[in-house]
Amino acid sequence: MSITNEASTTLPTARYRPSQRLLHWLMAVIIISALLIGLYCSYLTPGTPLRRALLDVHKSLGMTALVLIAIRLPLRLSFGEPAHRRPLDVFNHYAARGAHILLYALMILMPLAGYTTSAAGGHDLPWFGLFQWPNLLSPDRGLERIAAQIHEYGAYCLYVLVSLHILAALWHHFIRRDEVLQRMLGL
Repeated sequence: MSITNEASTTLPTARYRPSQRLLHWLMAVIIISALLIGLYCSYLTPGTPLRRALLDVHKSLGMTALVLIAIRLPLRLSFGEPAHRRPLDVFNHYAARGAHILLYALMILMPLAGYTTSAAGGHDLPWFGLFQWPNLLSPDRGLERIAAQIHEYGAYCLYVLVSLHILAALWHHFIRRDEVLQRMLGL
């Protein structure tokens, strides 16, 4: 074994900063909850009290995610990511980079498309019953339909990417036995 490899196994795992880890896990809970609520609502009859109440929570979660991504993205750009003790191979490096770029893009696109759908449709824009987000758009059924389609297809993409992200983290932890997941857990 080379000196570099021996040293890489004895060095402590570099971790994301606490603020980055907190935002990652908080947004993970928010996004997965919003996805599950949105999926469940798609099976409920439009206009029912339960569907309306759940969509209000869904909208609140989405707007919270949008505010948090406005904090998270500058942190990621400023601090980057911690170095790997054992660098990823080229395929895993570019797969991870591409997946993260797509996830960040969807974390911005999905709440904006949801907001546009509601605002252009003349619907409420609540935040957990505490206040209403300002409606910056005039009613526009065409824009509402386009934004709703973007939101729907973006959700399908997000289901796939979040699932792959979770599976990749588990694969790294249990199969490759590297520090990829530990960097975000803070272990």
